[in-house]
Amino acid sequence: TLHPMRTVFVFPAGERAETVASLDRQLPVQRHPWNAGGSLYIEIVDEQAGRLFSDWDLDDVAVLEAAVGRRPTWAVQIDVSGRIDGTAEVHQLVELLLEDGGVAIDDCSAHPWTLREINSGAVNDGLRFFDFRQWRDVDAGGTGV
Repeated sequence: TLHPMRTVFVFPAGERAETVASLDRQLPVQRHPWNAGGSLYIEIVDEQAGRLFSDWDLDDVAVLEAAVGRRPTWAVQIDVSGRIDGTAEVHQLVELLLEDGGVAIDDCSAHPWTLREINSGAVNDGLRFFDFRQWRDVDAGGTGV
């Protein structure tokens, strides 16, 4: 089954250099972008370079700022190939990136997810983290059930 390309933004609590070093340790074969299993494409995006928040709704940025306590200047962008479901792979990578705190935002909602919420299966507005199937059903006018 093919899925649309999906994107997750992760805003780790630590320093950018720590995140880069962690990604280099976990994915030593390729960087710029890092590649996990040929299906996750991972890169650092900067607001300064105009690649972060350029197509975000201002209200969504405000929600993120409130959750983080400031406006993040960089993030880890994870693009998930449509060739795979990607749920397990995204959860594994997000767990690594948020082990010291921070939040993640997926395509399906503007909710800044903490690692605790992700791991507990918390629901926000009827969706879990990276719940693209449920979101697609609801977005298509279905009940999502």
